[in-house]
Amino acid sequence: LPHQPPPNTSHRPEALRALSILISFSTDMFCDCFRSSGVIFFSMASGSNGPDRSKTPKHTNRLSKEKSSYLLQHAHNPVDWYPWGQEAFDKAKSEDKPIFLSVGYSTCHWCHVMERESFEDEEIGKILSKNFVCIKVDREERPDVDKVYMTFVQATSGGGGWPMSVWLTPDLRPFIGGTYFPPRDSGRRPGLKTVLLRIIEQWQSNRETLESSGERVLEALRKGTEISASPGETLPSSPDVANRCYQQLAHSYEEEYGGFREAPKFPSPVNLMFLMSFWAVNRASSEGAEALRMVLHTLRMMALGGIHDHVAQGFHRYSTDSSWHVPHFEKMLYDQGQLAVAYITAYQVSGECLLADVARDVLLYVSRDLSDKSGGFYSAEDADSFPTVESTEKREGAFCVWTAGEIRELLPDIVKGATGAITQANIFMHHYGVKEQGNVDPAQDPHGELQGQNVLIVRYSVELTAAHFGISVDRLSELLSDARAKLAEVRRARPPPHLDTKMLASWNESEFVFVEEQKILTFSTNVLYNVLSSASPIAGFLDDYAFVVCGLLDLFEATQRVHWLQWAEELQLRQDQLFWDSQGSGYFCSDPSDPTLLLALKQDQDGAEPSANSVSAMNLLRLSHLTGRQDWIQRSQQLLTAFSDKLIKVPVALPDMVRSVMAQHYTLKQIVICGQPDAEDTASLISCVNSLFLPHKVLMLADGNTEGFLYQRLPVLSTLVAQEGKATAYVCENFACALPVTCPQELRRLLLE
Repeated sequence: LPHQPPPNTSHRPEALRALSILISFSTDMFCDCFRSSGVIFFSMASGSNGPDRSKTPKHTNRLSKEKSSYLLQHAHNPVDWYPWGQEAFDKAKSEDKPIFLSVGYSTCHWCHVMERESFEDEEIGKILSKNFVCIKVDREERPDVDKVYMTFVQATSGGGGWPMSVWLTPDLRPFIGGTYFPPRDSGRRPGLKTVLLRIIEQWQSNRETLESSGERVLEALRKGTEISASPGETLPSSPDVANRCYQQLAHSYEEEYGGFREAPKFPSPVNLMFLMSFWAVNRASSEGAEALRMVLHTLRMMALGGIHDHVAQGFHRYSTDSSWHVPHFEKMLYDQGQLAVAYITAYQVSGECLLADVARDVLLYVSRDLSDKSGGFYSAEDADSFPTVESTEKREGAFCVWTAGEIRELLPDIVKGATGAITQANIFMHHYGVKEQGNVDPAQDPHGELQGQNVLIVRYSVELTAAHFGISVDRLSELLSDARAKLAEVRRARPPPHLDTKMLASWNESEFVFVEEQKILTFSTNVLYNVLSSASPIAGFLDDYAFVVCGLLDLFEATQRVHWLQWAEELQLRQDQLFWDSQGSGYFCSDPSDPTLLLALKQDQDGAEPSANSVSAMNLLRLSHLTGRQDWIQRSQQLLTAFSDKLIKVPVALPDMVRSVMAQHYTLKQIVICGQPDAEDTASLISCVNSLFLPHKVLMLADGNTEGFLYQRLPVLSTLVAQEGKATAYVCENFACALPVTCPQELRRLLLE
């Protein structure tokens, strides 16, 4: 179904899927029945103009004492929920009961559906509470737990997603897993009640088989998920890996609307960023030109589609169709950050104003709707909301969609100068594809939630719409802008979707360079530092360290404030200490010594976000060039070598890591600007560098302070001086530098050679 949980973007490779022969939902005993992170929480209302639901709840469980908004959503289920922890583990062992583990997140549409249908059901609640120890996990709070059991679910069922439902032995070993289950049997799909009763029966009569089957899968997973560098193995060939990654993406590219699959269709910024990096080193080739064409077409079609919120800005999670029209309406912070970077980069490459406008649009949404006064950013906005203040049931997309009648009522004015008696509504409806009966294909609306509704999608260029109504393009732009503002005002009065005010260190990284530096300083000092220290109740995971280090390096290059670089170095040292695999190379996703985690995993997929190992490979390379630490170049090479099998065979699974392989091959250019920090000529040279897409470079300001951090770490800087009293740029490789230049145009020419 289009609105089912999409195939998880971090599917394991073929070898892992082959493990499903060991155990699956169709094993003999079930064949008739079954077929990050570091985190900060803020208590905050997600909107005050919804209906009042303040009556005393009938049930309250332990989750009422938690801080996660996802766990709190389940605090009044008739299920005896426990959070992940020793209390639940001890209960399972003392009572010798299987564990039912349910994993999701607060803005997950199908998590809400399963709660409403099953976890609020009194009968199912009694079955669960009596026969199982029930544990709820917020995957964004405990990505380490999620990764372990999602690996099991993917291996045994061939797919994954959320909500995730897994049954474990008292010692936390999984034996059955799946995703969403309806409450009762539906056609050929078993209901949760049936599943539970069959598991209870098998636990009592066939427990040994259950446990041994699960153990066989776990053992196979330990071997199948092991990622390490073999003795004597070398870094794979960059041109070969990059070309294969390009070919694999080109093979899956969808020509008409862009993107890399038919449906559901995800933005996949990691693919777009790889293709732009590929173009940057293959500009003269037909493959390079095609790579750039794929990126620009995809970004344009996304900007025009319904996945882009034309009224309140930002992008929804994914499109349920191939034309980017009907989205899953959830909005995630990590999508906004990555897409802002992708659109800005595409603008640097193409100079196309539409792309810059979309980037501004995304940042406006984030700064207005996802920003906390502390300087950090909230995680997500839900897909579901109440259609009206009187409604008792939420619907997906209710906050974002429109009937034709609503549009006509809001935009009744006659447009002077237009052909015929045309209203602003006529023009708006034509341009954005609004239909009287609604514009959502029933195939994209399996539950009828969008019947009669319209998801705005740009159907014509401004030139065609203007010509159709006999008005100028400038006049049309004014009318459409005014109409969108009126619609936005109406939307603000609607009951808002739930806002997940959890702030994740890893997801905040990509917004760093777009925020006032003082806000970042306050947030970093008061909040992030504590999360990434051992004092935090939920210590940071690999994702948190890798993404924050990346953000700090971006901040350093954007501001040239050395304290950001110093903190990045400090966190990288801590990351190495906590997560580096000294035997096989690469970083574990979480603490490998944690006894409650049955698998020590290294993520080998760049999906909705780049994997932390992909990000770390580039972090290490950048840090080595900025601090002079040669051991970090070697560590980056060791990391990439550990993933060489995947990089050689299926590089499309790791497009962001392929960029690091390319950076190792082409070496990073060191661009050194010698000048005074606040001088105009210094700013002009830095602005020249920042106006270009240069995927293989580091930028640093040499201000003449030989006692400073950079000069102490990179003594060669003392030999680079300003020429004739002017700010001067040096373009170097391994600090072997080209002739200095003082003119921005000359610097631009040098950088593009």
